[in-house]
Amino acid sequence: MMSEAVIPAAVGDPTVITAGTRSDVDPLPLTGERTVPGIAEENYWFRRHEIAYARLLDRCTGKTVLEAGSGEGYGANMIADVAATVIGLDYDASAVAHVRARYPRVEMIQGNLADLPLDDNSVDVVVNFQVIEHLWDQGQFLRECLRVLRPGGELLISTPNRITFSPGRDTPLNPFHTRELNAAELTELLVEAGFEVSLMTGLHHGASLKALDAKHGGSFIDAQIERALAGQPWPAELTADVAAVTIDDFDLITEEIDASLDLVAIAVKP
Repeated sequence: MMSEAVIPAAVGDPTVITAGTRSDVDPLPLTGERTVPGIAEENYWFRRHEIAYARLLDRCTGKTVLEAGSGEGYGANMIADVAATVIGLDYDASAVAHVRARYPRVEMIQGNLADLPLDDNSVDVVVNFQVIEHLWDQGQFLRECLRVLRPGGELLISTPNRITFSPGRDTPLNPFHTRELNAAELTELLVEAGFEVSLMTGLHHGASLKALDAKHGGSFIDAQIERALAGQPWPAELTADVAAVTIDDFDLITEEIDASLDLVAIAVKP
C-alpha cells in the first residue's frame, strides 16, 4: 500500500465488487496505515498484499481461520471463499464496523492482538499479513497465535523485508511501523514463540514489473512515492501502469531472500 511506503496515494474510484461483498457500503478512508481495494493509484500496493492471500489460500480450505489484523477485510473475504469459518479481528472500531457491513461472511470481532479473544486450540489457521511490523510486542502476539492454534495448525504471515524496505535506517521509514524484520529476524521470533518455520519465501518483481522499474527511472516504487509526495495529480501514463498491475506480476520464491521486497512465511504449531 502507499501506506506501506510513505503516505497515501491519490484517491480514485473506490468501487470494487467481489463475491460475498455488499457494494452499497462506503469505503474506508486511505489513512496511510492500511491498503484498500479499488483505488487506481493504490493498486500496486494492494496487489502486492493480495498475492499472499492468493498464493496461500489453499492452506485455508475447509479450515477455521482467524485473520488477526484484518484491516479493510478484503483478505478475510477472499479466505471465506474456501474456509469453513473465517473470524476477523481488528483493534480499530471503524474497521470492525466496515467489515461487518461490507463482508457479511466474515465473523468480525474487535480485540487486541496481544491478547487474542479466542480459546486455546480453537482455530486451524491464523493469517497475519502486513501487520506484525505495526505491533509493539511482536513476541507476545506470536505466542498468542500459538496458543489459539490447534496442534499442527499454521500461522501464515507476511511483512516487509527490512533490508529493502527501510535500507540503511535504524528506524522504519513508515511512521506506522514499530519494528521491521529481515528473514533471519522473523525466523528467530517465530522459533522463540514455539513455532517451526516450514517455509520462508520472498516477494520480488517479476519481468513486467522489472520493465516498469526501467521505464520509470530505475524504480517503479520510487516513481509512485515521488508523485504521492508532490501532492499533485498523477501523470496519466504512471496511473495507467500502476492500475494495470496484477498479482501475476510478482514472483514469490525462496531464493535471494534478503533481496526480496516482502517476506511470506508459513509457521507450524508442533
